[in-house]
Amino acid sequence: MKLLLLLLLWLPSWTSAQIYEWQDKSGGTHFSDRSYPQAKLVDIKPGYGFYRVKTVYDGDTVVLEDGRKIRLLGINTPEVQHRDKMADAGGEDARRWLINKLQNSKIRLLTDAEKKDKYGRTLAHLFTEKKEHINLSLVAAGLAEVSIYPPNLFYADELVKAQSLAEKARLGIWRRPEYAVIPVNRLNAEDHAGWTRLAGKVVNIRSSRKFVYLEFSRQFEARIERKWLSLFPDINGYLGKYIEVRGWLNRNRGRYSMLIRHPSAIKVPL
Repeated sequence: MKLLLLLLLWLPSWTSAQIYEWQDKSGGTHFSDRSYPQAKLVDIKPGYGFYRVKTVYDGDTVVLEDGRKIRLLGINTPEVQHRDKMADAGGEDARRWLINKLQNSKIRLLTDAEKKDKYGRTLAHLFTEKKEHINLSLVAAGLAEVSIYPPNLFYADELVKAQSLAEKARLGIWRRPEYAVIPVNRLNAEDHAGWTRLAGKVVNIRSSRKFVYLEFSRQFEARIERKWLSLFPDINGYLGKYIEVRGWLNRNRGRYSMLIRHPSAIKVPL
């Protein structure tokens, strides 16, 4: 019975359990997750599991000593160099920052609605033993941009606020010419395939069974999944407005599109 109590004190996944304590006729103390006559509820204050990072793969992906690959939730950092791909501007800056931050320290994980991505990586927010939120710090330093994938919405407001401040201060990627806003009418096949900022006037809005489309030109449109429309303000309010959209470009038959997952990927200039 005491082993049960110790497990509940240390394993966060058990924090919803209720633990009862009672004494038998001989004065022995017992614990259980079931209530007994005269038993009293124990106030459990759960601890956290902390882990060491073995490898920092890039600015938003690490590998723990237990072998788990962790993808930081709510953010995206520029890519580092791979065998067949050159590094994106700012990719090594984010990686070096993360290496320096996590060396000789442990982290705990906070997962959201989705525990893993399609690549089998654990999706999580990282916190140090000093309670620093690593995902948020990367954004605040201008080393990462906000990339919210519903239904994973933990800390969305805090991340968006930190990005706004970093952008205004022109920190990190926000001062790099590689991430400057591209007018829609200047979009061409030579634009890089990574994270991109595009701006133009929404000239039409149309719908399909799965998506709502914001049309900027015959060449480019942004699309929003209908199931996440409740996260956005009135879509019709974008019509006729000059806005910026942020994300990854898809090209099909000479036309471009961009999937917008969260309203933080749309900026309406004041």
